[in-house]
Amino acid sequence: MKRGQEAEGIVRRVDFPNKGQVELAESEESVGQGVKPSRMVTVKHVLPGQKIRLRLKKAGRSKSQGILLEVLKKAPNELEQAACPHFAECGGCSYQNLPYEDQRKLKEDQIRHLMQPLFGEGVDRIFEGVTASPAHQEYRNKMEFSFGDQTKGGQLALGMHKRGSFYDIVTVDQCRIISQDMRDLLRLTLDFFTERRLGFYHKICHEGYLRHLLVRRAQRTGMLMVDLVTSTDRVDREGRPFTEEEEKKLLGDWKQLLLGHNWDDELAGILHTKNDSPADAIEDQGTELLYGRDFLTEEILGLRFDITPFSFFQTNSPGAEVLYETVREFIGGDEKGGENIDLSTVLSLPEGADEEQEQSHSDGEAKKRDHFDGQEKNRNNLDCIKGKTVFDLYSGTGTIAQILAPAAGHVIGVEIVEEAVAAARANAKKNGLDNCEFIAGDVLKVIDDIEDKPDFIVLDPPRDGIHPKALDKIINYGVESMIYISCKPTSLVRDLEILMARGYEVRRMRGVDMFPATVHVETVVLLSHKAPDSHINVKVEFGEGKGKVPLDKIAERAEKHKPKEKVTYKKIKEYIEEKYGFKVHTAYIAEVKRAFGLPMYDAPNTVEKLKNRKAHPTKDKVRAITDALIHFELISKKEASAVKIAHLSAI
Repeated sequence: MKRGQEAEGIVRRVDFPNKGQVELAESEESVGQGVKPSRMVTVKHVLPGQKIRLRLKKAGRSKSQGILLEVLKKAPNELEQAACPHFAECGGCSYQNLPYEDQRKLKEDQIRHLMQPLFGEGVDRIFEGVTASPAHQEYRNKMEFSFGDQTKGGQLALGMHKRGSFYDIVTVDQCRIISQDMRDLLRLTLDFFTERRLGFYHKICHEGYLRHLLVRRAQRTGMLMVDLVTSTDRVDREGRPFTEEEEKKLLGDWKQLLLGHNWDDELAGILHTKNDSPADAIEDQGTELLYGRDFLTEEILGLRFDITPFSFFQTNSPGAEVLYETVREFIGGDEKGGENIDLSTVLSLPEGADEEQEQSHSDGEAKKRDHFDGQEKNRNNLDCIKGKTVFDLYSGTGTIAQILAPAAGHVIGVEIVEEAVAAARANAKKNGLDNCEFIAGDVLKVIDDIEDKPDFIVLDPPRDGIHPKALDKIINYGVESMIYISCKPTSLVRDLEILMARGYEVRRMRGVDMFPATVHVETVVLLSHKAPDSHINVKVEFGEGKGKVPLDKIAERAEKHKPKEKVTYKKIKEYIEEKYGFKVHTAYIAEVKRAFGLPMYDAPNTVEKLKNRKAHPTKDKVRAITDALIHFELISKKEASAVKIAHLSAI
């Protein structure tokens, strides 16, 4: 087959995240009848068991990609009608056409398939499946809606990106994963600005006014917050400018419209954020409070957290409780045990839960009591961290750190987003926790400056996982156990492979479905150092005589075999500045080290970015760096004189 050709096939499986593996047959009659396929093609937005028609987008020897044209036959477990009316167009959800239990099982299969190469037949021993979300619909506590048009030049739209499109927007005022209040906020706002003929921000020309509508909800406390995000390009749909005073009146009228609506939750805050960044993402370049307050307060496992418009917080509050309970269970208990309780029957359900949920809720009340009675010991049995130092790396607003703090001696959270760190500090104070410390900065760099050494580590990195250099430093702490929380299984597999190669073994693994109807899933992993296969007992006698170690030789031997002190970029810089009186950039040191064939793994990320820079160190700086490398015995004088650095100044 060639690019552009159409074909039919059967979806054999769907790999994470939404990659259907379609088997093409030689003919329509042979599809699904055991005939050897001519090719396997990857197609998005399909379900296992569907028969589809596709167009080949990319044809390769090892990998081919296609575009879904039509579903010719539904999957055996596929719903006749998707739960959400926007499903066919909206790119937000992928599994609204599957019963929830089948969604959960599909995610289990995807994780198991990813982990198979790492664990082989042992994957079922460590993988405990995917725990259901307490709510399958109306669970989202945060949405970032975009302004745009559904078709070029069409009427104003507000909602999610159209499936497969970067520009087109679908108005999702009947979205099933958000509450009725959030749907009302969307519709009221869209109608208001449509009537006033306001234009949206165009991503190509970077012109226009309306950009995003950010909505946050605190489910446990019943609060809403809405933030209108615009550019400073105050023009209407026809490109006519309007003044700052006119904008003030416009926002005032919008505020009054919202305040006059009958909400189920309390409308706690109305804000306006300015954002002129060319990226299609919300960036705070100045926020004005129009009404109420600029934060919500949510409750998780008995703790209270203030959430600002741009704070990181799990988007499924009841699901977050399941996730953090799983973390506490893994820390408190060593072995997989007991019934894998479906926590959708354990935690309270939100108002408006679907029929299936309400039915299971009443049936699960007894199970709920039994579960929490049985887990009480587990939740409080955190002796392994009692009085010890815990690192919560990639800590966000410090939720996990604060959940573990009552059992730990000292908890240190590290997070690169300064606003999140400020929120974490404030929330710890609010919760009466004085043994939490939060540091703003990149984990890769910050952990070098932390004097404390961890006894236990919790990792909750972003989707792309942990930087290899940061992971190396984390492993070097040599903690007995750690928890890894991943929101992207493919990144998790990559990092687990490194951890396992460095002596850690996976003891337990469990998914938590924080994102029903979507392709995403959280995975919690408990790791510990491998137990030694055998022990060798060695008897050593000190003193004089045959077979004894002379005492006067111990210090001499210790000095002889003492490991050399690590030579850091900082030490090299300090040596050069003290001896030569000038400073050198880390990238220059890395360039010279590379020229001598030395490793440069500890250089910051900027080194990689500066590999192809036009500016290079001067002759004086090359000589100074080379002298430092000789001083610290990284190279010899003979090596220095034998190497000519062609692309730099000559030594």
